[in-house]
Amino acid sequence: MRAVSRGKMAAPAALSARSGPLKRTELESAAAHMQVPLAAGAKRAAFPFKVYKADEVKQRLEALFHGKCAYCESYFASQAPVDVEHYRPKGAVEGEPNHPGYWWLAMDWTNLLPSCLDCNRRRRQLAPDGAISDLKILYAQTQSGKKDSFPIAGTRAAADTDDISLEDALLLDPTRDNPSDHLTYWFAEGAASGLVLPKATAVGALPAIGTAPQVAAAAAHTELSVKGAVSIQVYGLNRMHLVQERARLVQRLRFMETMVVSLGNVAGALTNAGLGHEPAVQDALRNLRLLQGQILAEMQFSAAPEAPFSALAKNYLTEFKKRVTSLP
Repeated sequence: MRAVSRGKMAAPAALSARSGPLKRTELESAAAHMQVPLAAGAKRAAFPFKVYKADEVKQRLEALFHGKCAYCESYFASQAPVDVEHYRPKGAVEGEPNHPGYWWLAMDWTNLLPSCLDCNRRRRQLAPDGAISDLKILYAQTQSGKKDSFPIAGTRAAADTDDISLEDALLLDPTRDNPSDHLTYWFAEGAASGLVLPKATAVGALPAIGTAPQVAAAAAHTELSVKGAVSIQVYGLNRMHLVQERARLVQRLRFMETMVVSLGNVAGALTNAGLGHEPAVQDALRNLRLLQGQILAEMQFSAAPEAPFSALAKNYLTEFKKRVTSLP
């Protein structure tokens, strides 16, 4: 997950368009629907939200996130149309049967994100009940898959007049948060490479990580980002196929790093041997430098906003620069 700015463009016009015989916006229609009195024991019918599915909204989200899921950074555009996800769920809140959902934000541009089906789909997921400081308990109560989950640590907003800033949301939103403040990646050789981890909030070594329960057990006694830990679990950011794809990227980056270092060593050896004045050697050195530069450019592109799993690649390159303090 990487930070994304919505910029200063106005929200898509479709979200505030007026339609129907009463020429209402969908927000006005939803408000009227929620105000209809109900008979004792009756359950309010779900409001048919539609405008968030408008082509204009989908196109803007797809362009903003480069055809990637806002949460896991995998490409969805080549496999399925964008699934417009509500950061704050529009029709219900898991674990709170009397909550109507954040219906007043269903057509709010800042509440809409593009999501792949796996991050947004329910997979027997339960939301934690209120603020839980012990992450071991949190992991025991929360299974991956978002849907209507929206865990908070503060006071839940239940009406359009409530202050949502008091909620202290525990899920990362890449357009509101800087995910790099809360998430990091595991790159150790042969040690679950490709896992995303909650970031330490204090100086100290990362715990040995193997499975989600181990993450939780360590986080219960280590100063790690609770928001990062909750987001990993709820969005399912360590689901098997996702970790495998990230591990493949790590392997590719490791290979390219080896090539860059090896090419630099060969070039250095030729120069130190005093052969640099030979025309043939000079040509070879130029080709070595050119190839090295091309590989470095490919590594850097892996961290570009349009690349899948770019946050992982950016983290890897940061560690790479620490290992190799100077490059030819």
